[in-house]
Amino acid sequence: MNVSNTRKLSDSVLLPGFCILTLWFIHISQFLFGWNLGWLGVYPREIFGIKGVLTAPFIHADWGHLVSNSIPFFVVSTMIMYFYRSVAIKSMILIYLLTGLAVWILAKQVFHIGASGVVYGLVAFVFGSGIFRRNLKSIILALIVTLLYSGMVVGFLPKEGISWESHLYGALVGIFVSFLYKGELEADEIQKENPWANEPAYADRPYFLNRDTFLKTKEERRIEKEMELARLEAERAARKAAEEDNFNDGWFSSNT
Repeated sequence: MNVSNTRKLSDSVLLPGFCILTLWFIHISQFLFGWNLGWLGVYPREIFGIKGVLTAPFIHADWGHLVSNSIPFFVVSTMIMYFYRSVAIKSMILIYLLTGLAVWILAKQVFHIGASGVVYGLVAFVFGSGIFRRNLKSIILALIVTLLYSGMVVGFLPKEGISWESHLYGALVGIFVSFLYKGELEADEIQKENPWANEPAYADRPYFLNRDTFLKTKEERRIEKEMELARLEAERAARKAAEEDNFNDGWFSSNT
């Protein structure tokens, strides 16, 4: 890893690291002083509960709850900061705020605490970016988070004592945010012209996959296929008409 990449990585862990330290500082303080900060959670559809949109992700019920959120939060947020630098901060802020608002508007009326909704949103953002950006980097990152956190889907199932609504709404928000910023590409995602692409020996090389596989949407490929079928049908119709004209000309000639 060269110096620039090392610096980029160190910059990418600063914000996630600060957030994790804040989570642990709050929980350790809660443990040492015997505080119960559950009242800082989101309480849906009540004015006093809307403050939890900002505070709930920093409050955890126990050590297990804290650890289970800390590790994926740090890993995925660092991944976003490193690979999606141009949209990382605003994407994470939107996921943070919109997830809390969705819980406040739609969830059941109990206090909802913990960073799990934000974690689900971050994972869904990386997954959604692979779907919407469709370049090699984003697809590989989406596959990585799928392999690492595929077990999180069980968090969508209603379970007593678990804010499954936070998980569900966080995931939906993450997909939405990835769609919102799909057009803001990083420098390494912008396709560069290959200087050898127009060379005859290079241009005639066969490809294992169609070169448009990851560059065109399913709808664009469907339209192209329909246009190609229509062109072939028109050619067949033209050939058939020409053959009939030739036949008629020959028939009349033989009967005059």
